[in-house]
Amino acid sequence: MPEGTFWHASIATARKKRFECSVGPAAHYAIGIVFAVAFVLLSEGWLERPTLAPVLLYGIATVAFPLFVMQPALGLGFAAAKTPKPNQARLKSLMTHTIFGVGLFVCAWAVSFVLRG
Repeated sequence: MPEGTFWHASIATARKKRFECSVGPAAHYAIGIVFAVAFVLLSEGWLERPTLAPVLLYGIATVAFPLFVMQPALGLGFAAAKTPKPNQARLKSLMTHTIFGVGLFVCAWAVSFVLRG
């Protein structure tokens, strides 16, 4: 990205970059934090009395980003269409983003006790 490359024909053939194994996961978690904060800001009052359904749906909705932005940018095709097992990749993305939603709920549930103090 620093050199202006945002799309790859195949990430497997791209030149290795210094620190990419550290920057990638750090960026992924930072984006997750931004998504979590966005949900809390957009859903007024939810943090005081969290419920599972809204945040679970939000987590599932965030799967659009890897399917339609990240995977195509890595040369994997829309919704992992160019991978050897596209349905397996799609299911994995769906599962991990669903777990993200559950994680948001669990954290919010714990925070709600502090807020009710």
